[in-house]
Amino acid sequence: MFGVIRRRVANGGLSSSSSSILRQSLQTVRPAPSSTSRVSDESLTHARGFEHVRKFSCLVSPRGRAISSRPVSEVVSNMELASSKKTWSRPFSSDTGDLVDAVVPFMGESITDGTLAKFLKNPGDSVEVDEAIAQIETDKVTIDVASPEAGVIKEYIAKEGDTVEPGARIAVISKSGEGVAHVAPSENISKKAAPKQSASQTKDEEKQKPKVEASPVPEKPKTPATPPPKRSATEPQLPPKERERRVPMTRLRKRVATRLKDSQNTFAMLTTFNEVDMTNLMKLRSDYKDAFVEKHGVKLGLMSGFIKAAVSGLQNQPIINAVIDGDDIIYRDYVDISIAVGTPKGLVVPVIRNAAKMNFAEIEKEINTLAKKANDGTISIDEMAGGSFTISNGGVYGSLLSTPIINPPQSAILGMHSIVSRPMVVGGNVVPRPMMYIALTYDHRLIDGREAVFFLRRIKDVVEDPRRLLLDI
Repeated sequence: MFGVIRRRVANGGLSSSSSSILRQSLQTVRPAPSSTSRVSDESLTHARGFEHVRKFSCLVSPRGRAISSRPVSEVVSNMELASSKKTWSRPFSSDTGDLVDAVVPFMGESITDGTLAKFLKNPGDSVEVDEAIAQIETDKVTIDVASPEAGVIKEYIAKEGDTVEPGARIAVISKSGEGVAHVAPSENISKKAAPKQSASQTKDEEKQKPKVEASPVPEKPKTPATPPPKRSATEPQLPPKERERRVPMTRLRKRVATRLKDSQNTFAMLTTFNEVDMTNLMKLRSDYKDAFVEKHGVKLGLMSGFIKAAVSGLQNQPIINAVIDGDDIIYRDYVDISIAVGTPKGLVVPVIRNAAKMNFAEIEKEINTLAKKANDGTISIDEMAGGSFTISNGGVYGSLLSTPIINPPQSAILGMHSIVSRPMVVGGNVVPRPMMYIALTYDHRLIDGREAVFFLRRIKDVVEDPRRLLLDI
């Protein structure tokens, strides 16, 4: 019967009588008393065996009703696609969606990877939404990895010390916490995976080993041990290794080392010095410190006075605020002052933006905010990016004199130092004065000594007489 149908299809189609014969045949092949509207797997299997029958424009039920206007091949392919979709769309976690991944967040435009410094939680610990579970150390800042859901840490995928990129999975969080056991960080997973041999297997191996009788070995004549060679008096005595510690460098420290060495290799650095009488600036702070705190809620320090003096110096000598880029000179029409801050993890340089438009109180507030973030490790990349000039205050650590290194891509850096009372000649008399040495390191390829000395002289004039800022002279 199906052979006839195939020949009819090949010759040009089926007549109405052939259609009735086909319906009778289908009823014979698959009798079904019920009036179901679905195509069973058995019918599709039979239809799949006949290539010409699969090209029918419709399927016919045992009672003669059309149940689909699509070809059988399309129905079969759609069913196979639906079955495969169920497999492809299965989530990484369980079917209930209990497991979620904690991934490395975006770390900044210029940062492509980081080092997994340490885990703040152990497997089995409970975590809340957005709670930090690990820390990623980059070249500039330390970034926290937060838990995407509240639950229990099932396992860590990465290890401390691994280099990870944004989007990389580091942990699996179970929202329900079912089946998660607390694992101590010191446990070694590889030891658990190693199967232990049973006692019976050990005995069988011992039985299989052939016993070899030990033959007597002739004793060799003992020779007197030669004494170790004596070291000469000029040979250095190295300390024992147990008195040394080897610790890998942090990414921040390696980045600082690289940048400072690049600065030394690139710039033609030269340093010029001057000294500043701090009497008037210290008297200004002493006279108005209480009123300043009462109105602005922040203490009046010496750094704000030096920043205002640096702004005035950069405006008078714009070349100090410029930088070399290839064969061009880029003149910056803004003043963003970078403040070097030493932290336990390394040196960071947050930026006070548009310092020329800020007053003393705004500068002091911004300094306190950035310094606190730097020491807490919460400062962001954007808060350290840019900067056209740097001020480094080594005096807070007791430095008397130093030659600071330029912070690329800048062209100069101002170094402040400790205040020391020294005898000075004032009006023909020798009197004690609180004095500070200041140093300007600059790129001699761009800045001549004349501009550098004029800039440093402007710093000295403004600090020794802050009234110049009000009169702009």
